Amino acid sequence: MNGKNFRMPARRLATVATATALAAGPAVLAGAGSAQATGDEGRASAVVLRTGLDVSLLNKTVNVPLAVSLNEVRAPQSAEKTALTAELNGVNNGQAFSVLNAEVASAKADVTATKAEASTHLAHAELHVPGLPLLSVVELGTVRSEAVCEAGKPPVAQSNVLGDVTVLGKKVTLSAGGPTEVKVPGVGEVRLDLSKRETTSRTAAATALELTVSVNPLKLNVAEVEGTLTLAKATCEAPAAPASAAPSETPAGDVKPQGAPAEAGLAETGGNSMTPYIAGGAIALLVAGGGAAAVARRGRN
Repeated sequence: MNGKNFRMPARRLATVATATALAAGPAVLAGAGSAQATGDEGRASAVVLRTGLDVSLLNKTVNVPLAVSLNEVRAPQSAEKTALTAELNGVNNGQAFSVLNAEVASAKADVTATKAEASTHLAHAELHVPGLPLLSVVELGTVRSEAVCEAGKPPVAQSNVLGDVTVLGKKVTLSAGGPTEVKVPGVGEVRLDLSKRETTSRTAAATALELTVSVNPLKLNVAEVEGTLTLAKATCEAPAAPASAAPSETPAGDVKPQGAPAEAGLAETGGNSMTPYIAGGAIALLVAGGGAAAVARRGRN
């Protein structure tokens, strides 16, 4: 073997080392400053009616879950629904059974970059359950709920029930201090919780009225209904607040324009922004060249 067989790989090695050094410099700097978005956006939801009832027919030989939602909306995008009735099939001898009728029933949810909010509005509504087609479980005047969650601010939840409330044919006065219970012999009992509100640092939830129902008309086991009814619920979660800028550690009296030292050095030497990478490549070339020369000398010896 002669010296030529050693010099060719050495030259290739030097070229590869130089290219690697030039390519690696910008890549390392770019990787050091990379960041990913958190995707921590706001959320909002609203529903006029949600039921979670168990309906037992014919002395509990047939069990039908009564799960109905009216005007349920969710956002990151804006949404709105205004249906006025909710019906259930399979519990009324093959005919649709109307659970809720109202003159006004709307739910809205909206989310922007800085705020999430939801609201519900229910007016002049009658709520029925199977077994009591002619007697309303509850009749309401006006019900509203609202939840507002704005980035960087305390969330707000509010709800109210206005006008008369009739439960199983009886007018009642609701109290925010505790539940109201109504019992009707031979029909059943209803417990009402008024204006439930919850907030955390970023979330809010408001429910205008929550009913716990147990109905067994005349104890005939024609239709026994148990469970809960939720009216006018709104929830939200605030978008993440913008990150505050980190304070500068440079003393106020020694403020210099950004990049001034580097620009001054480049001006003196006639370099530019690629100078560090070219210098790095030159060093790699020198090292690789020295190694190639040593290998060539050994070959001649």
